[in-house]
Amino acid sequence: MMTSGASKKQPVTRIGTPTSDTHRLRMRGKDTLSEVVGRMTFAEVFYFIVTGRAPDDTQRKVMDAALVVLMDHGITPNAMVARLIADSLPDQPQIGVGAGIMMVGDKFVGTMSGAGAYLTEGIKHADPRLWAARFVEQAHAAKRRLAGFGHPYYAPTDPRSDRLFEIAHAAGVEGRHIALIKIVGEELDRVSGRHMTLNVTGALGAILCEIGFPVAAMRGLAVVGRAAGLVAHVTEEKTAPISPSLMEFAGTIDYADPEQE
Repeated sequence: MMTSGASKKQPVTRIGTPTSDTHRLRMRGKDTLSEVVGRMTFAEVFYFIVTGRAPDDTQRKVMDAALVVLMDHGITPNAMVARLIADSLPDQPQIGVGAGIMMVGDKFVGTMSGAGAYLTEGIKHADPRLWAARFVEQAHAAKRRLAGFGHPYYAPTDPRSDRLFEIAHAAGVEGRHIALIKIVGEELDRVSGRHMTLNVTGALGAILCEIGFPVAAMRGLAVVGRAAGLVAHVTEEKTAPISPSLMEFAGTIDYADPEQE
């Protein structure tokens, strides 16, 4: 309970000035129009507005690659959802895009946050191999799937992961998180008795840790990147629709009468 005369603390944001403040337009301490717009790329501004730090050249290159690599992968479940909704609401493309990006999560697209979380913990330990062995063994005993590993089609490697690591290495990242997730993969293969592909979200978790991008914002990066691809899908749906084919396939699914089973 506040004491008599005590004033309520004024809430603040350090991200940007409100629209009611017509005398200035600032973002994270910079003048938006003269120091940000036209001077920083989208990837740079995204990193800057999330972290409050202007990225260096290494961070910029990695950030740009991270935003692009998940932009599209064909007719994925979230692309199908976006297109089906765009077919029903052709004049409201934002609804289709919004529905599609709501599928970014623990199963599709968004698992880099899980990888980033355990890498952030593991990097603190003096012996990466020992930590990884224990971590993987505990996950295996609990029958818990490790974020960033496994792919239904890519084997033995995910070419998107390989390319991200190439870009990160060329950009000059330190590489400790990349090395650690590869060790985790080796321990996972040992414990499971089979090879598990290090997929693109696992690679993203590692390279985003390398550039100091917050784990809490990693899934948001996936949302931003994939949203651009979904814009393309809902736009194409108007001129080259696939929704009729999806509904035609749906009509071939048999009905099983419970009373006759």
